Amino acid sequence: MATTVQVIADAMKAAGTPFITGHPGGETVELMDAACKRDMRFLLFKQETAAAMMAATWGEITGSPGLCVSTRGPGATNMVNGVAYASLDRAPLIAMTDQYGPATYATGLRQRLDQLAIYAPLVKWGTTINAQVVRHQMWKALRVATAAPPGPVHFEMPQTETTREAGAYTVEPPLLANQIDIEPHRESLAPALEQIGHANRPIILAGLGTLWSRATRELTELADHLGAPVLVTPKCKGVISEDHPLRAGCIIGGIIERKLVSQADLIITVGLDAIEMQPKAWPYTATVLSIAAIPDLDVVVPASTELVGSIPHILSALRGYSTTKGGWGEAAAKSYRAEVVDALNTPSTGLSPQRLMEVARSILPRDTIATCDAGASRLLVVQKWESYGPREFLGSNGLGSMGYAIPGAMAAKMAHPDRPCVAFVGDGGFLMAVTELQTSVRENLPIIAIVFDDEEIGLIRVKQQLKQIPQFGVGIGGIHWDKLAQGFGADGTIVTDEQQLSSALKAAIQSGRTTVIGAKIDGSGYVDQFNALREL
Repeated sequence: MATTVQVIADAMKAAGTPFITGHPGGETVELMDAACKRDMRFLLFKQETAAAMMAATWGEITGSPGLCVSTRGPGATNMVNGVAYASLDRAPLIAMTDQYGPATYATGLRQRLDQLAIYAPLVKWGTTINAQVVRHQMWKALRVATAAPPGPVHFEMPQTETTREAGAYTVEPPLLANQIDIEPHRESLAPALEQIGHANRPIILAGLGTLWSRATRELTELADHLGAPVLVTPKCKGVISEDHPLRAGCIIGGIIERKLVSQADLIITVGLDAIEMQPKAWPYTATVLSIAAIPDLDVVVPASTELVGSIPHILSALRGYSTTKGGWGEAAAKSYRAEVVDALNTPSTGLSPQRLMEVARSILPRDTIATCDAGASRLLVVQKWESYGPREFLGSNGLGSMGYAIPGAMAAKMAHPDRPCVAFVGDGGFLMAVTELQTSVRENLPIIAIVFDDEEIGLIRVKQQLKQIPQFGVGIGGIHWDKLAQGFGADGTIVTDEQQLSSALKAAIQSGRTTVIGAKIDGSGYVDQFNALREL
């Protein structure tokens, strides 16, 4: 009969995740051994937060939850931010923390924390592993983590349970639910069809639910049918190819998109999740038609009609039953894209962050997967980088965490080993995950990290300037990015102009090695860009 850790390893591999990430503790070693005997990898991270972010991003890309592990006590508390990422960015993840057995926990004090309570506010479900029911716990964990909206599950692994014989069941259900979506009838869509029929200028706002429902094709087909411009949330870049004429840009909760959206007489939201929106009141008065896989319980977007069910089937039915609209969308989308470009074209001395992005997009192959860190440069990356397919742009939006881009790029490389993976990261965010360069090298997950070196925590400096507070406490500077990279076994270079950047990118693609490009940029235009695009 199988042991507890063997059941866990078998379930993860069968579900499509052939590896474990983390920084192990004493109770993890049996699980690592079980994984090794099943030809699964163990990716040793230097910091538990990065491990959880990497595992969660794998879940986002593949749909199969990643598994990250930590020791009890300090390891468990270190991993919290990575689990928070999975929670607020809607990523399927199983986070496992070591724990004492019941007798030791009841009498000992050292490293004893109520870890279930620590994680409870962040996870969809948390429980203590028990050998007798571990099979059922794995079935439930995989389904809970992947059910809409996806998110993390927390397992506590007592040292007394790892090698116990696992309980058996007469009939085992499949690991993942075999659900069949039912197509909507025309009658059930009558209110929505009436709204579409009366609209002359519909616009589509697409969010995470579009990705999780795998409705990118149907979304584009409906947009074409209605001639509607499409705005997407940052994590949904590529849900409509960004060279499509109806692609307008990203919803960033700023003033620049309000002119476009306010022209619409019908706002169609597709899979829009309130967690993706800026925490401010809905500014539009046009009728809202919501299409989602789950009911809206947050009431951030005031939809007059909500269609809840299979997003691909609903979109296809609406396209089939509605009449073709006139084409206001292409001209509106083109005009909006031009406005964004103008807003970002601020003057600079030396290499500007906007030109950095334009050069990077022109050099890196079309199928490159990009990750983005939080910070002042994020606004530019979101607007300037073009993605041509779903899950080709990855970032932290719901949590907005620094330190994401490096482990996110490693997850992308794990899922797509034959595609280039680039991480756009500020100098502050890069230093939060710098030790994972060694993980990237050691685990043969070569990525390209482009560091926006403005020698400061740029976003906070911007806020100080806008509030007329003297700059203080935000300086970095003095980092030798080339030597730092080389110390971890990676390639590294420093660039100060467009020609050097272009050459460095071409060399990184050619080498196929983990590469750090420290780009010395002029961030003086950030304030004007933020003022033009987004309210602070």
